[in-house]
Amino acid sequence: MKLLCLLLLASLAGCGASRSRDWAHHGAPMFADLTVRELRAVRAYLHSIPQLELTDARSKTLMKNSILLIELHLPKKQKALRALDHGHSKPIRQARVVIQFGNQTNPNITEYIVSPLPSPMSHEVKTFKGAKPVHFESRPITAAEYEHMIDILVKITTKAHKLLFETTGGFSFTNCSDRCLTYSDIAPRGLGPGERRTWIMLQKFVEGYFIHPVGFEVLVNHRNLDPKKWYVEKVWYNGMYFDSVEELVEKYETGGVEKIKLPDHDDSDLYSTYIPRGPSNTPTNIHGPKLVEPQGPRYHIDRNFVEYAGWSFAYRVRSSAGLQVFDLRFKGERIAYEISLQEAIAFYSGDTPAAMQTKYIDAGWAMGTSSFELAPGIDCPEIATFIDLYHYYDTDKPLHHKNALCIFEMTTGMPLRRHFNSNFKGGYNFYGGLENSVLVMRTTSTVYNYDYIWDFLFYQNGVMEVKVSATGYIHSTFFTPSGLQYGNKVYNYVLGNMHTHLIHYKVDLDIAGQENSFESIDLKYVNFTNPWSPEHFIVQSKLHRTNHDTERSAAFRFGKKFPRYVHFYNPNEKNKWGHQRGYRIQFNSHAHSVLPRGWREENGISWSRYPLAVTRHRDSEATSSSIYSQNDPWEPAVSFEDYIQNNEDIVNQDLVAWVTVGFLHVPHSEDIPNTATPGNAVGFFLRPFNFFDEDPSVSSRSTIIVRPGQDGKPKVQRWTPEVVGHCVTDKPFFYNGSYIGV
Repeated sequence: MKLLCLLLLASLAGCGASRSRDWAHHGAPMFADLTVRELRAVRAYLHSIPQLELTDARSKTLMKNSILLIELHLPKKQKALRALDHGHSKPIRQARVVIQFGNQTNPNITEYIVSPLPSPMSHEVKTFKGAKPVHFESRPITAAEYEHMIDILVKITTKAHKLLFETTGGFSFTNCSDRCLTYSDIAPRGLGPGERRTWIMLQKFVEGYFIHPVGFEVLVNHRNLDPKKWYVEKVWYNGMYFDSVEELVEKYETGGVEKIKLPDHDDSDLYSTYIPRGPSNTPTNIHGPKLVEPQGPRYHIDRNFVEYAGWSFAYRVRSSAGLQVFDLRFKGERIAYEISLQEAIAFYSGDTPAAMQTKYIDAGWAMGTSSFELAPGIDCPEIATFIDLYHYYDTDKPLHHKNALCIFEMTTGMPLRRHFNSNFKGGYNFYGGLENSVLVMRTTSTVYNYDYIWDFLFYQNGVMEVKVSATGYIHSTFFTPSGLQYGNKVYNYVLGNMHTHLIHYKVDLDIAGQENSFESIDLKYVNFTNPWSPEHFIVQSKLHRTNHDTERSAAFRFGKKFPRYVHFYNPNEKNKWGHQRGYRIQFNSHAHSVLPRGWREENGISWSRYPLAVTRHRDSEATSSSIYSQNDPWEPAVSFEDYIQNNEDIVNQDLVAWVTVGFLHVPHSEDIPNTATPGNAVGFFLRPFNFFDEDPSVSSRSTIIVRPGQDGKPKVQRWTPEVVGHCVTDKPFFYNGSYIGV
């Protein structure tokens, strides 16, 4: 009878696990990005409504009503959980649409929720928390506006043609064939809300033009929707300011300004190119090591649903911000409902106006849409599964981004666990080891000069890693002697400007359920009489736990001491040993605040005050930033500070961790031509902390155990094929284990 009961319990457990998997698979499409069919249907539906008076986004006029963005509008969490946890029908799919109404007396930005998909029939206005308005001037810049920007630059550079031609050694903005000038525009576009004026700096249009400034910067006011009314406010040339291009040209001709003569340009010695130079230190007739899958992939992908080594999750790449995972489960239990990239910023310092104004807030450039094709063997291993993405941003039809996301399993070259047990006689009692294989999901964002590589990594022991690696070209400005306070000279007339990268993530944890609490753990010295030698004292550390009951107490400021451990746990669930089941967040970051609290642009990035803030889940607090923060950080449509202002109770609640990571980058000569990834990667780990009864990787059959046999020969115990495969080695695993004198 007892055996029968055990078999029944095992059967029920198996059925439960299978049902959990089926429901996760069933619910994953809720989080999938909009399909091409859905994107087209939304556009067609909105264009069919006469009152909206929509025209093509790519038409050159700015006085128009047009669609800027179409992306998935996520379902409310509780509705989604009914499908994920009980197999109920999925909520209807909806689209978030951003429309620019420029063809009216009071231009505005309005967001809509359009549904149901794939055949929309209704729309309603979407508002931000607190019903904050969106200033029309805060809209992202579009291709049409850039066309007019080029037009005014043609007029500006025509007036300054001689100056630019002589300064650059034959480069010009127009009629230039292979010796052309280009430009970079700086944001935010002004010094306060309602403004739209942009500093623009000219550069030589060569490979890697980001590090070829020519010393000419101009401030253009382009607030008016009639480009004929745009005008120049200021000009900067070689360290001097002028009120107009005409004033600069007049003083240039009369000797009132020191002239610049840049070194002659030579394509064969282009310092910004990827073409190799210098003696090679590796043979060129052989390739380096490569990843292989001897018996094929061990992960499974079904549309946006991924399974690997006990993990399952759904994913999307949000056009406005980037990579996200949902319903993250390990061995059938949800760890997190959502882990998503929210924002990336790079705040600069410098001596030129462009440098001192540069405060990039990358969601304002639709960071998710800059996920371009990944190169096999470089961006991702050749064995990776490459996945196409589709975006609808500043366009009139969906854009196809081929091979823009990849998923692959890799070996880290480091054991997950290992132990050599010596017999202290020149031999061993046993050796045990488990290779460390990990699943990687990767995409990139090339936001103008910088390339961010976004990774989500899934380990066999229930650990998840979130990582970003920075590469690409530095944002550089024209060198002046005063510029050395803000960076290093990296080439003739080129200053690499110092800047801080900060990345913000939303981590909606559901640890053994939604009722979670949060504590921090530090160490505290204790001093007591030695119980076995009373004339002595013992000094050692003990755990000091602090329960955080409200949002304010769980908002940790930069500049303050950060706890050693930050621990999210379910107070109602315990493991076999009586500990509350939990996960902790472990930081790999060198971040710090970028501006004093409340200082102008800092209001638009109030999340950057905190390496970690914990809030109660609210559907109205879905994101920490918006596409409008870049051009109006002074009165942002989304203010993260509002989320913790009401100081809600966070004990035994559905909690969200908001995580900020980052690093300071002081560019140096080795950043030429490009910033390299080693040392420029930050992120965090989600690590089980008494969530399991033991390390869950004990279930892995990739373990190898070696024991000495009676005959002195090693006895190898393994659960995978003896020979890995001819692509790796045709020799079976061998281990000796002895250490003898020679």
